[in-house]
Amino acid sequence: MNIPVLDDVKAAARRIAGVAVRTPLLRSDTLDAATGATLWLKAECLQRTGSFKFRGAYNRLSALTPEQRREGVVAFSSGNHAQGVALAARMLGISATIVMPSDAPRIKADATRGYGAEIVSYDRLTERREVIAAQIAAERGGVVVPSFDDPYIVAGQGTAGLEIAEEIGAPDVMLVCCGGGGFASGIALALPDSAIVVVEPEGYDDVTRSLASGTIEPVRNPGPTLCDALQTLVTVPLTFGILHGRGARGVAVSEAEVKAAVAFAFRELKLVVEPGGAAALAAVLAGKLDLAGKTVALTLSGGNVDAEVYRACLGV
Repeated sequence: MNIPVLDDVKAAARRIAGVAVRTPLLRSDTLDAATGATLWLKAECLQRTGSFKFRGAYNRLSALTPEQRREGVVAFSSGNHAQGVALAARMLGISATIVMPSDAPRIKADATRGYGAEIVSYDRLTERREVIAAQIAAERGGVVVPSFDDPYIVAGQGTAGLEIAEEIGAPDVMLVCCGGGGFASGIALALPDSAIVVVEPEGYDDVTRSLASGTIEPVRNPGPTLCDALQTLVTVPLTFGILHGRGARGVAVSEAEVKAAVAFAFRELKLVVEPGGAAALAAVLAGKLDLAGKTVALTLSGGNVDAEVYRACLGV
């Protein structure tokens, strides 16, 4: 597979059926009243491992050949992809080594280790995780499983979009939390008749900038962000090509807006959503888009957050 298409997303749905959770679509009268829209929230924070990443990881690993499975896999991630790969590998009897930043949220590192993966730590300021993963794969053998630059990963993530379409049809607007664009591009394939809007944290809005200019643009010297899951400096031709081809656009949200969204999810939805997983909700709450009269779906893409960060978001 080179560039995935809708049929690949459907094939992924068959692979993960009965393994991944078919997460619920939630409603909020409060959101509907505030926006004048009919809003549906896809609660991927309730997915296995606490994020949508399990979908793509299981789809990718289940497509490995017997020889590749024996060699094992190597992945790099700040945490959610790490957990997805670790659990999928354990379920399929594959060894997994995960390259994670030394400052990864403890809850994500502990869970990854708990699923049986070996963790190799690195300094995100001085080392490149892609290089480390490639070196490990070259020295030990093993298949590198990127977090978004892989057609099987993209197709797997798109299964969330298929589930949305099966339940409510194609929404007028689909908002997706975005790091490298794997989730957004997969959903774009699954929902060809919906307008796609990616949502990123300010400072890490590479996809938003790239879609606006029509060419891939990296971000430079970004500051810290609570959205550890969305700290991507530059997107890739695979995901950018799909999103640009679909006419997707992007918006960026501030740290304060993300905190407000995390608190809203706790207070109104009774859900634990991590900052990066609340980015799309933050865009809606902050009025970044005119959604009045439209049917809108958005992703709550993850719920893996350390207690200290969560407490700060709630203001307690």
